[in-house]
Amino acid sequence: MTTILRFLTRTKRREKFTISDALTYVYLFLGVLVMFGPVLWLVLSSFKSPSELSQFPPTLFPYRQETALVPGYPDPLPLYNVAMPDGSIKTLAQVRRIGLQAQMVDPNAPQTIIKVDANSRTPIQSLYFSLDNYTQGVQSFNFLLYFRNTLIVTVAATAITLLINSMAAFALSKYAFRGRNAIFIATIGTLMIPLSVILIPVFLVITLVGWNNNLLGVIIPGAATPTGVFLLRQYMLTIPDELLDAARIDGATEWRIYLQIILPLARPALAVLTIFSIVWRWNDFLWPLIVLSHKDVFTLQVALNEFQGALNVQWNLMLAMTVLTLLPVTIVFALLQRYITTGIATTGLK
Repeated sequence: MTTILRFLTRTKRREKFTISDALTYVYLFLGVLVMFGPVLWLVLSSFKSPSELSQFPPTLFPYRQETALVPGYPDPLPLYNVAMPDGSIKTLAQVRRIGLQAQMVDPNAPQTIIKVDANSRTPIQSLYFSLDNYTQGVQSFNFLLYFRNTLIVTVAATAITLLINSMAAFALSKYAFRGRNAIFIATIGTLMIPLSVILIPVFLVITLVGWNNNLLGVIIPGAATPTGVFLLRQYMLTIPDELLDAARIDGATEWRIYLQIILPLARPALAVLTIFSIVWRWNDFLWPLIVLSHKDVFTLQVALNEFQGALNVQWNLMLAMTVLTLLPVTIVFALLQRYITTGIATTGLK
């Protein structure tokens, strides 16, 4: 704990806190707030009831209205702190509210109705994390089916992406042929093409081959990514050509060089691309929404639309299921995130 505290309170000059350190910590704090603030709000709001989500001003933490069983009333009554005319604060239970007037009773002496101004009362609330949203969401939401579909799409698309991109990067980095740079530039240039421009042509191709409402229609179109080709090519350029020449002299075929030399040496870059691909495929929404229209092939992101009706949106259930859909990819990212720095920092360096 002392090591962590010393790391978090490091300064530019030893034992002296300067204005530069203050600005640095403010900048880092704002960055963390901007990046993780919405995620924190999402997780905490997934425990709130629909009435809590719609209340104003909104609260960060989930709270529950305290209630009490009062003799003579079948249901528990909500408790309030009420400012009395003599200036004292008294805990009362509300029987009903009519306009701006609330009818209250003392839980210890419920025989007398006390009429108070509704604005003079403050609800008694306590921090409460309820799992009702999760249980109701799982019961009304075929989570296992959609999870399986998403897992199939993510694993298959990631495997195909690694295979195609690594083969293309190997050819563009280790083979000298006419037009190699032009092909690489054209590949990178596709990054400037907006997704909305190619949606219709790709959809028409998928329709012609009969992959509508088929997971193949989600997996195959995004198999080759220019970002992956660029990342792997730049990393493979750092592998010495003499190593490949020595393998050829020993009789190794090009496939053996690719499988037993290039891929093992490019593991840091492959790990980075794996993380990126998993995040891309798992969170993809627009393309699966276009290709898939049958519920039995929905992915998790598309299936979340089930909580959105024509006149009502079940925000509490949607938030809870969104948290569940984020958990797997968050765990994968947490386990593999150390490879990101290594892979990107060594990309393109001799």
